[in-house]
Amino acid sequence: MFAYDEGWARRINEAIDSGLTAEAAIERVQQRTRMRMRQIDDPLLADRMHDLEDLSNRLLRIVSGQMGTAAQMGLRQDTILIARNLGPAELLEYDRRRLKGVLLEEGSLTAHVTIVARAMGVPVLGRVRDVRRLVGEGDLLLLDVTAGNVFARPSAAMEEAFQTALELRQKRRAVFAALKSEAPVTKDGHRLTVMVNAGLRDDVSALDVTGADGIGLFRTEFQFLVSATLPSRERQQRLYRDVLDAAGDRPVVFRTVDIGGDKALPYLNKEDADEENPAMGWRAIRLALERGGLMKVQARALLEAAAGRTLNVMFPMVSEPWEFDEARALFEAQRDWLGARGKKLPTDIRYGAMLEVPALAEQLDVLLPNIAFLSVGTNDLTQFLFAADRANPKLAERYDWLSAAILRFLLKLVEPTRAAGVQLTVCGEMGGRPLEAMALIGLGIDRLSITPAAVGPIKAMVRSLDRAALTAHMAALLKAPPRDMRGALSAWATENGVELA
Repeated sequence: MFAYDEGWARRINEAIDSGLTAEAAIERVQQRTRMRMRQIDDPLLADRMHDLEDLSNRLLRIVSGQMGTAAQMGLRQDTILIARNLGPAELLEYDRRRLKGVLLEEGSLTAHVTIVARAMGVPVLGRVRDVRRLVGEGDLLLLDVTAGNVFARPSAAMEEAFQTALELRQKRRAVFAALKSEAPVTKDGHRLTVMVNAGLRDDVSALDVTGADGIGLFRTEFQFLVSATLPSRERQQRLYRDVLDAAGDRPVVFRTVDIGGDKALPYLNKEDADEENPAMGWRAIRLALERGGLMKVQARALLEAAAGRTLNVMFPMVSEPWEFDEARALFEAQRDWLGARGKKLPTDIRYGAMLEVPALAEQLDVLLPNIAFLSVGTNDLTQFLFAADRANPKLAERYDWLSAAILRFLLKLVEPTRAAGVQLTVCGEMGGRPLEAMALIGLGIDRLSITPAAVGPIKAMVRSLDRAALTAHMAALLKAPPRDMRGALSAWATENGVELA
């Protein structure tokens, strides 16, 4: 929006017309804008100064012949990227073979850029204060995301210790890889379903690498985020068909496009661009239902791609049953339209909903008869339950998935879904962490959809677990929650030989 602002461009052109070079004109406008913005009291608007500085610096690089960003020019060696913050689309521009890690001054555990990075297998560490000031271009870095540490300009002894720890972790990874052909069955014989989250065509290869049961969440918006224009029906259909072909007989659950909030599309005009709370605003199913044309195109692409197979489709951020009903009716209308024209159709369509908005849990009796599966998005659900913005670094410490409030809320979903014959899946980042996944299993949740890198550790944890004993212990803990639920669960896992490494 800044780049296309007429006033900004006009001031630069006027400065050039007065006799300045393009570089000098940009710098003059940048300085004057900086002076004006420093007088603004509103911290939100003042923070936009970073965006203007970035824009001006990019333009300066272009007019001085330094074409392209670091991503476009290509990474020449193994690199750790350092930034104040990043969007998911920006991250996808970088060469995955060279990008070995990301350090962010802001960011959080459940920010979308972190989720995308984990899906790419790129370690990300957020909330690293002053990292851009303390680390220089070309500095050697040792990044340990598991421990939450980064070492700049390490000594030889530190490098040696880090290398030793890395080798131990690689051996552990080899143990996880050996579990590829093993089923996630608990010690007392209970079979769980462990699937992976995906969003790119290449992600489907994780099914064979990890031995996962399928794709429990395919984020269709990634194709929209990396496109300069709205993807055509043919392009969408080609992607969905390729994913289904690669998955073979393993199920794929497609989530309809979830854009808005921190996943804004530059080519989609948005009337409410200045939302105070974008995470709770015009996004996901709300946007899709209002922009019916966008959803019709996606529905048709999914229906044609799944011809002759079962199509699993779910709608994101449903807050009331009527939203699900409208979205399903739109898909059914497109199925009828294609059928009337002799197009080959899916043999079956299984519809589901994402439970991210707590209000939906109060109307499960209305929703459950109409759905085949319910998927819990713990990332958004947690921020809505705690009224804590997941992207706000100051609130990140309050974001604990093992709080009694979260666990009790999830427990309330288990019995109604089971009684209705509806599959209940947790597909947020919570399920990809061994201790949190153990707690979910103790609640009675049997289906997880997680980042591919977490499948091995989760399988190892499941195979070391006595589910019946855990279920009884969880019931006691939730009846009288301890002050430190995380500590209590960790202690039980240690006492009972549960693998959490």
